[in-house]
Amino acid sequence: MSNIKLENLPYYTYADYEIWEGEWELINGIPYATAPSLRVNHQAISSLIVFSLTESIKDCEQCLVLMEQDWKLNESTILRPDVMLVCNEPGDAFVTKHPEIIFEVLSKNSIKKDQNIKFEIYQEEKVPYYIIVSPDDLKASLYRLENNKYSKLGDFTHEQFAFDGLTCNARIDFQEVFRRFRDK
Repeated sequence: MSNIKLENLPYYTYADYEIWEGEWELINGIPYATAPSLRVNHQAISSLIVFSLTESIKDCEQCLVLMEQDWKLNESTILRPDVMLVCNEPGDAFVTKHPEIIFEVLSKNSIKKDQNIKFEIYQEEKVPYYIIVSPDDLKASLYRLENNKYSKLGDFTHEQFAFDGLTCNARIDFQEVFRRFRDK
């Protein structure tokens, strides 16, 4: 086992992140490579989530649904959620305000990061809704921030869900998101 201490590791910032090639996230100064080309199901499910959310907020001019867009929390943490709903966002190069909804679609190399590290960060940043989607199980585990902690509202597979307390009346139809993949 190595005796390398965390304080001996390089510490990176947004200035470093801006010039890197490839796909990365930066969490507390530590770079995390994101997966190379994601599985077709991952991308298709992400796209269907974007479509469902976008349709539900089509009359709301304050909010946007974004896919794989940088969210700069501070100089040493830049995340790239799979899908997010942002409202009243002035940013151009990256998102600066906390999203109102974040979806992470699991992949083999992102499970621990999505279920642990990002879960904690999104909770600390007070993202009202965090949804972890399993493309293998065709289910979405939905969490809502209550008293500064995430409470699991359930695992959704065929249901519709209306998000409350947000800038726009967003909703999602999990039946439609997963429908194409049930018969395979």
